[in-house]
Amino acid sequence: MTQSFYSHGKLLLTGEYLVLDNATALAIPTKKGQSMTVINTENSFINWKSFDSSDNIWFETVFELTETGIASIDKEKISSNEQKTLLSILQTANQLNPLFLSTAQGYTVTTHLEFERNWGLGSSSTLINNIAQWAGINAFDLLYQSFGGSGYDIACAQHDIPIFFNRNNNKPVITSAVFNPEFQESLFFVHLNQKQNSKDSIRHYRSLSITEITKFKEKINTITANFETCNTLPHFQELIDSHEQTISSLIKTPTVKEQLFHDYKGSIKSLGGWGGDFILVTGTSDDMNYFKEKGYQTILPYREMVF
Repeated sequence: MTQSFYSHGKLLLTGEYLVLDNATALAIPTKKGQSMTVINTENSFINWKSFDSSDNIWFETVFELTETGIASIDKEKISSNEQKTLLSILQTANQLNPLFLSTAQGYTVTTHLEFERNWGLGSSSTLINNIAQWAGINAFDLLYQSFGGSGYDIACAQHDIPIFFNRNNNKPVITSAVFNPEFQESLFFVHLNQKQNSKDSIRHYRSLSITEITKFKEKINTITANFETCNTLPHFQELIDSHEQTISSLIKTPTVKEQLFHDYKGSIKSLGGWGGDFILVTGTSDDMNYFKEKGYQTILPYREMVF
């Protein structure tokens, strides 16, 4: 038997950090995501291969399914973070559904990323959502008990339209968002040539006081709501500039524009954890030469990235 699963990548347009404390965030699924194919076999092993966007194998391993659970075929080889992470996700999925991986049969599993691994579009969240589908469990439960985080990335994995995301009593609340800007030809995504570690970002945010967090949340919620009704580029730029300054004050970190692009004439918005991955910039195609001259060659027009 062959099973196939698919999940979309993610971009967090508003509400970074504060989404962890129930602020409303505007999140956008990406066109590119990750697929996973599972083929039943007659042995008691999971043969796993992961392919990158160039169709090259970047990770492979073998796990043995035993009466006591899932284990590496050679425990001495459990050394890489990828192996440890995957084993932990599978074990957590098994805890959430004891029938998952409980039979004597084995599996050949292949995953294929459609985006570059260092783009930060959700190689982990798409994997978690695909494994959750395979295991027949709630993907948010699997996320919260493995990686942690708000869950907006899982929501993106499951949708192909912009969404508003927040949490109520630690339960995800997802509603569709009307966000299809008429000025999208003036929006571009620029990759900062480094991958942001979301766990580090969350750890830093969690060091802030509840008082600091609470006073900023209402302002960000208002900005997020205004994104849906924004229909001009100047208004959009005002919103993202205000959002950047608000988060900058919250986490006491200069904006990415202040740090790297202080003389750029357009507006710049960090996406997700500050310090890596993509930024959203406003401007023309010619304006993108500014970033290329600074060594940032991965620049995608808005419509190439999102639906």
